[in-house]
Amino acid sequence: MKTISPSVATYNELRKKVGWGNTSPEQAKTALNNSLFHVIAISNEEVIGMARVIGDGAMFFYIQDLVVDPSFQRKGVGGMLMQKIESYLVKSALPGVTIGLLSAKGKENFYQRYGYNVRDGSLLGLGMCKFIE
Repeated sequence: MKTISPSVATYNELRKKVGWGNTSPEQAKTALNNSLFHVIAISNEEVIGMARVIGDGAMFFYIQDLVVDPSFQRKGVGGMLMQKIESYLVKSALPGVTIGLLSAKGKENFYQRYGYNVRDGSLLGLGMCKFIE
C-alpha cells in the first residue's frame, strides 16, 4: 500500500476494468489533483487497486473511486484500501463531520463492515445523484 496518487493512465485503466468507463485525461488529472487523499495497492510492481477521498477537508469527506482489479477482488485488497482511508479519516475528520460514499450495486455490505449505513430515507432521506452524459 502506498499513499500516492495513481497515474492518469492507471486511474482510467482500473476504472475501465470494473466497467466504469473512461474519462478524458484532463478530467482524470483534475480529479486526482483535487483529491484530499490517495492510496494505491501494488502487486508485482503493478497497481491493482486504488481509492481516494474528496471533499472540503473540514465538514464533508467523500470516499470516491475505491477500485480493485477484478482478478484481485475478494482477496482483501479492498479491505486494505479501506483501512488506509479509515486511518486518514480518523486523523482528519473531527466529530460532527459527514463522510459519504456511493456504493456500487451489491457492494453495500462491504462498506457496512466499516460503519457506513444504507440511507433508507427514515432519518436523512434516500440520497440522490445526477449523472451527466
